[in-house]
Amino acid sequence: MLYTFCIVLILIASVLVILAVLVQSPKSGMAANFGASNQVMGVRQTADFLEKFTWTMAVAILVLSLVATLAMDRDIAAQSSSSLSKDAQTLIEKTTADETAMPQMELPAAEEQPAATTEEPAAAENK
Repeated sequence: MLYTFCIVLILIASVLVILAVLVQSPKSGMAANFGASNQVMGVRQTADFLEKFTWTMAVAILVLSLVATLAMDRDIAAQSSSSLSKDAQTLIEKTTADETAMPQMELPAAEEQPAATTEEPAAAENK
């Protein structure tokens, strides 16, 4: 129950972070310190609020992720790790079964030379 609740809160916080980042102007935050600031006080306070809100939501996502991990049922974690190990074992078997990852060209078998060709150099030496 707590696990599901944390996941729902993480999803809501994630959507809020996305919206807060999209609403912010590109010159807010650290980039504003380096440029000329000709903003009205109200706009500056809005940018500060959005930046603080973004950081707060990011921290909330982190904390909720840790809480969700701790609240996860042991059975769910065991199933997840066993299925991951099965997938890893299957992948290892597939890669070891394919000994050659790259197809290799077959070399033609060395043909046996006729006996006459091997005797010719010997015959030449006798002359």
